[in-house]
Amino acid sequence: MKAVIPAAGLGTRFLPATKAQPKEMLPVFNKPTIQYVVEEAVSSGIDDILIITGKGKRTIEDHFDRSFELELSLRNSGKIEALKEIEAISDMADIYYVRQKKQKGLGDAISTAKNHIDGEPFAVLLGDTIAQSNVPCTKQLMDIFYKYEATTIAVEKVPEEKIERYGIIKGSCISDSVYKIEDMVEKPSISQAPSNLAITGRYILVPEIFDHIKEVEPGVGGEIQLTDAMKSLDESYGYVFEGKIYDIGNTFEWLKSSIEIALTDDNVKYDLRQYLMELLK
Repeated sequence: MKAVIPAAGLGTRFLPATKAQPKEMLPVFNKPTIQYVVEEAVSSGIDDILIITGKGKRTIEDHFDRSFELELSLRNSGKIEALKEIEAISDMADIYYVRQKKQKGLGDAISTAKNHIDGEPFAVLLGDTIAQSNVPCTKQLMDIFYKYEATTIAVEKVPEEKIERYGIIKGSCISDSVYKIEDMVEKPSISQAPSNLAITGRYILVPEIFDHIKEVEPGVGGEIQLTDAMKSLDESYGYVFEGKIYDIGNTFEWLKSSIEIALTDDNVKYDLRQYLMELLK
């Protein structure tokens, strides 16, 4: 299975930090956000990845490319562990790129992957969302997809105050953590939300999705929503995956994500915890 990572958004909620830098390259603890996403795809057994970029996203390509000058400098300095880490980034997978020429929504971005996907089911991992779990979130979705042979999306139970940030599914529970989807509502108010099950940025899509995207009418701002295309599929499932999603959607969530992920790192978690305790006294 191939993976598609949309990373073409302008990142306006992070200005001025994203004026000349893609939001997907903002570091969360010690790595760019998008590196976590690529690592998840690779850990799920995927080695063919298409990243959908846009104007001003060249640093994403540079990050996953070889850097001969840096590698030579690290080698000459005897920094072998750092060298191995840098080399591993460019050797993780076969990574390809295509540009979304206009900002016309997630559905339009996904449509640019059609030729690369070549009529097969594929994974989609949003480039500004990190999933942390023992079994990679995408691998969990793949297992559900192969069981039901229909579009499968990761969902997460969210508190009421966060419902209006996400697409929300309506569905019936058919087995442990699996819901057959009946409807999807994009960013509803609490009173209009059919559940608290939020779409979290991980999908396994059938190739028929491209035909459905073509039929979607543009919405606010002329954007074509992937949710609208998925609603018209004959069958789809939501899976409450085992793990946690870090949505790097605004500066506060990004900051929280960095702190929480840092607290899982044995090298810094003790000092960081002590620092935070002193800070909050």
